[in-house]
Amino acid sequence: MSRALMIQGTGSNVGKSMLVAGLIRAARRRGLSVAPFKPQNMSNNAAVTSDGGEIGRAQALQARAAGLAPRVDMNPVLLKPETDTGAQVVVQGKRLTTARARDYAALKPKLMGAVQESFARLRAAHDLVVVEGAGSPAEVNLRSGDIANMGFARAADVPVVLAGDIDRGGVIAQIVGTEALLEPGDRAMVAGFLVNKFRGDPRLFDEGYALIEARTGWRGFGVLPWFPEAWKLPAEDALDIRSGPGAEGLHAVCLRLSRIANFDDLDPLAQEPGVRLTMLGPGEALPGDADLVILPGSKATRADLAFLRAQGWDIDLAAHLRRGGHVLGICGGYQMLGRVIADPEGLEGAPGEDAGLGLLDVETRMTPDKHLTEVAARHAASGADFRGYEIHIGVTEGPDRARPFAHVRGAPEGAVSANGRVAGSYLHGMFADDAFRAAYLAGFGARSTGGYEAGVDAALDALAEHLEAHLDVAGLLGVAR
Repeated sequence: MSRALMIQGTGSNVGKSMLVAGLIRAARRRGLSVAPFKPQNMSNNAAVTSDGGEIGRAQALQARAAGLAPRVDMNPVLLKPETDTGAQVVVQGKRLTTARARDYAALKPKLMGAVQESFARLRAAHDLVVVEGAGSPAEVNLRSGDIANMGFARAADVPVVLAGDIDRGGVIAQIVGTEALLEPGDRAMVAGFLVNKFRGDPRLFDEGYALIEARTGWRGFGVLPWFPEAWKLPAEDALDIRSGPGAEGLHAVCLRLSRIANFDDLDPLAQEPGVRLTMLGPGEALPGDADLVILPGSKATRADLAFLRAQGWDIDLAAHLRRGGHVLGICGGYQMLGRVIADPEGLEGAPGEDAGLGLLDVETRMTPDKHLTEVAARHAASGADFRGYEIHIGVTEGPDRARPFAHVRGAPEGAVSANGRVAGSYLHGMFADDAFRAAYLAGFGARSTGGYEAGVDAALDALAEHLEAHLDVAGLLGVAR
């Protein structure tokens, strides 16, 4: 009989995704067939799955930890925010609708069937399923119709371990407060707790740890020190992306758009010693020494184009090009580089049409059909072969397409300006390919150290060893049922 365990958190960004990835890799190293599952995720960082859908990239990393190809059942409900009050609802890999936050509350109970169906398929195929919650179960105002935390745990009878984040402070209140707020039936699902992200000597927290055990009556599974190699794993949040050890070399600047999507495109660049990556935030001017400016993907291209202009980045980009700099647009960033973005059906907001940045002679028209596919491509400038993926709506055409960025199955993909200094492509994930990244950086006179994918696997192994060294992993796996 397959078993399952759920990791919930005292809040967002307490490290649930990484804990699940580490537990999965630890279980796999013990010889178990294990799979990840997150009933509901909210993220614009999505991965294309082997069965033709999309899921959160955190679940794709967890699938990698398990030695599996990502599948839609691993994250049956994915919410992709388009505005501050609304999100695209993706169910089992396919877009269902766009819903405002208040309307989604009424939709949630109807999605529980899909959640349980996906979970049942995973349980039937594996020895163990490690489930990740979302946000916090202490958000009791959201408990009615819940499919992400205790609502799912009780419906599927999955025991819960609660993770608290000591790095942000107040971890005793986080965990004891959660216990106090949970209703008795939900409280009974909790098998214990753990404390994450401790810096320094964990023994200094012995008294606090004992206090949590005494106040809650829950079993403690350990205190996990800060994992120093976390930056080598794909970022869950754009704010988590940081430069690697290189402070000199090629200066690449990414514009941190308000609806930035699939930003883990940048992780391989951040880890190159010969690349200095700057994530440019709102209100910050483009550095004058930038060699390459990257316009990343966006979940709301026209809205983010307006955001870009509000920061004055359009003026900065023009000055950057006058200085001889280069610009690369990926997916939504590619669409922004053109002359026009038209969305007559209002697929990403209000229907309408906006002038683009005019740096590429192309036009984009948003269409309902979503491109979700893994691709093999050849970079036109260097001849380097690489693998990537498409995840976008919209069709882009125009004269600059005669100079493609790449070729996919012999067909042109993307566009390049006449002077070769502005390029756009719909292909995500290109920089994860060591050969392509080396060839692309060589065009700027920078050298790549390679080994990104191997480094991710090594970091997952190190994460599993970190958990084994500091947590009661046998106890955690033992409470699964």
